[in-house]
Amino acid sequence: MPLVRISVLRGKSRSYRRAIADNIYEALRESFNVLEEDRFMVITEHDPEDLVFSRSYMGMARTDDFVLIQLTVSNTRTQAQKNALYAAIVARLQQDPGIGPDDVMISLVEGDKGNWSFGRGLAQYVM
Repeated sequence: MPLVRISVLRGKSRSYRRAIADNIYEALRESFNVLEEDRFMVITEHDPEDLVFSRSYMGMARTDDFVLIQLTVSNTRTQAQKNALYAAIVARLQQDPGIGPDDVMISLVEGDKGNWSFGRGLAQYVM
């Protein structure tokens, strides 16, 4: 936990995509106290017709660098921790790989700890 899904437009380099994943993971470690090795991420590249987003919703100026980040987590964090995570992700992605703050959209999906099985058919968090 967490499970991170990252969507970008096709054509970004491997190092660009890796920087996104690495920086999200570090932000999670800082803001959500995620343990080392607790890293489960999926990066998906999309053709422009398959990653549909408003370029201006909520007053943003989105570009082709738009990244959609969906984090599925246990419902154990405060709003302050969530806000710190959002800010940390944006700040880190601004530094590396250079994504502008308007191009980072984050969706946090929360669930009960019993909703996770990391293998062997067991709900490890509630055992």
